[in-house]
Amino acid sequence: MHALSFVLGIPLLGGLVLALVGHQPRARDVNVGFSLWTFLACCVMTYEVIEGGPQFLWAKQFYIDPLNVFLVTLTAFVSLTTAIFSRPYMRVEQDHGKMTPKRMRLYHSMYQLFGFTMLLGLTTNNLGIIWVAMEAATLTTVLLVSVYRTPASLEAAWKYFILCGVGIAQALFGTILVYMAADKVLGSEHATLLWTNLSDIKGQLDPTIMSLAFVFLLIGYGTKIGLVPLHSWLPDAHAEGPTPVSAVLSGLLLNVAMYAVLRCKVLTDGALGTQMAGQLMMGFGLLSVVVAAFFISRQKDVKRMFSYSSIEHMGLITFAFGMGGPIASFAGLLHMTVHSLVKSAIFFTVGHATQKAGTQTMSEIRGLIKVNPTVGWGLMLGVMAILGMPPFGVFASEFLILTTAMREQPWATPFLFLALGVAFASMLIRVLPMVFGDTSLKRLAHPPALVPVFVHLGLGLVLGLYIPPYLNGWYVAAARMMGG
Repeated sequence: MHALSFVLGIPLLGGLVLALVGHQPRARDVNVGFSLWTFLACCVMTYEVIEGGPQFLWAKQFYIDPLNVFLVTLTAFVSLTTAIFSRPYMRVEQDHGKMTPKRMRLYHSMYQLFGFTMLLGLTTNNLGIIWVAMEAATLTTVLLVSVYRTPASLEAAWKYFILCGVGIAQALFGTILVYMAADKVLGSEHATLLWTNLSDIKGQLDPTIMSLAFVFLLIGYGTKIGLVPLHSWLPDAHAEGPTPVSAVLSGLLLNVAMYAVLRCKVLTDGALGTQMAGQLMMGFGLLSVVVAAFFISRQKDVKRMFSYSSIEHMGLITFAFGMGGPIASFAGLLHMTVHSLVKSAIFFTVGHATQKAGTQTMSEIRGLIKVNPTVGWGLMLGVMAILGMPPFGVFASEFLILTTAMREQPWATPFLFLALGVAFASMLIRVLPMVFGDTSLKRLAHPPALVPVFVHLGLGLVLGLYIPPYLNGWYVAAARMMGG
């Protein structure tokens, strides 16, 4: 039995078990238990890759290499910490009458199945299965976003379902075009959607078909990443769903969609021998950074503001991978990692803050430092980290991206600096009164689950100061594979 069978089997079994017992009081602990076992299985698989290098499994349908191994472990880790945060959070939601036993069962079951779909998408070698996993992730998260059954959450879920459904249809068309290009080279008997096989023949793939395929794939998976102008589902889904769902959407799902785009970019670059794919990604990325930064300055809802921050950061990552080269690709991978850790930590603190205040409107949330000092400091440190203050990891990755842009794409640098400056000012102006303002609220009765917050922020800090050798090796190998 390979570790991968546990990595995929445990969350799938968890989804089935919690579909039966997810409404019981112990279900919160069962959810954490399944997430913990999934994380441990991912750690074992990571160790195997450190020892033995990239691995093929199950008739080459699954492939673990430097590009996906750290994302798999990151996904399992954030799923675990979010499940831990979710325990007291969902109990309070149940006490407030927002969650009925039926809704709790749906929430816990879909949470595990969502984890399964993301891990399936990351580990598979088959572009068709990646597409299936992204579609399944859409369906599970639609049910998670709409779990409160309020008019606003149902509207957000429908918007998400329709927009991402259209996007995923574009990605399917792009995947079919990739198969068509492979069919021309290998013949119908040997045509394949296995990424490793396609990578071996990428120089022979028809450039016209591949350029068209990449456009459809970028628009399709770009909808899922939240690239402007395909982003309008994302703020609603984050604002109206439960906060643990916002954390995994921002921290994990966007990464999986980005991973799918990167796999396709490698094939397109090999087939075309030009920068077409990179230029498209730079265009979409830069537009996302600039538009999201100005939208941040107009928000009144705290979760919507941080969802626009996610669009901004995913735009920056897309721009970095579009530039290509060893430094920009390395910085993009580092930024994916630290953004996942820091943004999910921010949503954990925001969840407790909004639950105590009874509102998501920023002007009505004040004095978090008095209500609960750890929530207040957690939010403040998280915001400083996500805004790129040294010595956090976001600073290191943004510094690398900006210095590379100055050297290779000087025309884009002023736009990046303007957008990051606007985002910095807009966010601090809103967060400082939330943390340090005067309040009449009493201290929190239940101690919130804030260990995940400081674990995430601690890891984000460490990655700004020191990257472990094997993680650094994976980043370098992945950047090299992407043509860096």
